[in-house]
Amino acid sequence: MGIATLIAAGRLDDRLIDRALGLLREFDPAAGFAEWIDEGDAADLRFTGDLASARWALSALAGADVVVQDDEPRFHRLLVADMDSTIIGQECIDELADFAGLKREVAEITERAMQGKLDFKAALRERVALLSGLDEDAIARCLAERVVPSPGAGTLVRTMRVGGASALLVSGGFLSFAEPIARLIGFDRVRANTLLFDGRRLSGRVQDPIVDGSAKRAALLDARADLGLHPSDVLAIGDGANDRLMIEEAGLGVAYRAKPALAEVADARLDHHGLDALLWAQGIRRREWVTV
Repeated sequence: MGIATLIAAGRLDDRLIDRALGLLREFDPAAGFAEWIDEGDAADLRFTGDLASARWALSALAGADVVVQDDEPRFHRLLVADMDSTIIGQECIDELADFAGLKREVAEITERAMQGKLDFKAALRERVALLSGLDEDAIARCLAERVVPSPGAGTLVRTMRVGGASALLVSGGFLSFAEPIARLIGFDRVRANTLLFDGRRLSGRVQDPIVDGSAKRAALLDARADLGLHPSDVLAIGDGANDRLMIEEAGLGVAYRAKPALAEVADARLDHHGLDALLWAQGIRRREWVTV
C-alpha cells in the first residue's frame, strides 16, 4: 500500500484533494482519501501500485507539495540533511567571501558546482584558495550576521529527535560553520570539511579528504550501520548536485527548493513549504511538533 501526503498549509480543500484523487485514479481506480493529518493543511491519500507511477501522476498537481512513499515505516529514525541552502538559507562560503570582497566570483563558482557543472572537489579548492589571508574572526562575524536557519529546520530536527531519531548534518562546507549550526538546530552528528589556517588567517587550503557527494553518501551509510537501521528508515534532504548520491541512497530522499540535477532523482520535492512540512509527511500532527 502506498500513501501520498498532500501539503498545502492553510489552503488544502476538497477541490485540491479531488484533483489529486483524479490524478491517482488514472492508474489506480481504487485510490481514496485516508485521513486529515491537520485539516486544511495536510492530508493522506491511499493507493495501490507503483510509487513511481503515483509520483508521476501527482507531479501535475499545482500549488501543493506531495510526498509519496510506502505506508510503513512512516516515521524515519535517521535524518540526514545538507547544510547550505537546505538547513540554512545561505551558502556559507559565498557569505564568507563577501568579507574578502569576492562574493560575486565565489558565488558564480558555487552555483555552477551545485548545478553539477563543475567537479565539486576542484571547485571547493578553487573557492577556498580565493579566501587565503582572511582573518578567522570573519567566520564568527559571518555566523552572527549572515547565517539564518531555513524555515522549519529547528522544528523538524527537534521533533524527530524527541521521537527517537538521530540527525546527521552533512556538508560540503566547513566544520567552522557546521558545528555551531548543528548545536543551534539540534543535530547530534556532524560531518563537514576542515579549513586550514596559518596562525589566525585562512591558508587557502582545505584538509583532505574532502567531503563531496560520495563522502556524504558514505556518512549516511556509516550512520545507518551504526544505528542498525534499514534503508527505509532514512530520510535525507538536500538541494544541490552533490547531494544526489545520498538522496538516492535514502529510503525517502527529498529535494528542498533544489537544482534540477537533484530534483530529477528525488522521491519528493519541497518547493512551497518550510522543512517542518516533512513532519506531516511522517504523519505527525502539528500539536506534536516541538517548535523553536
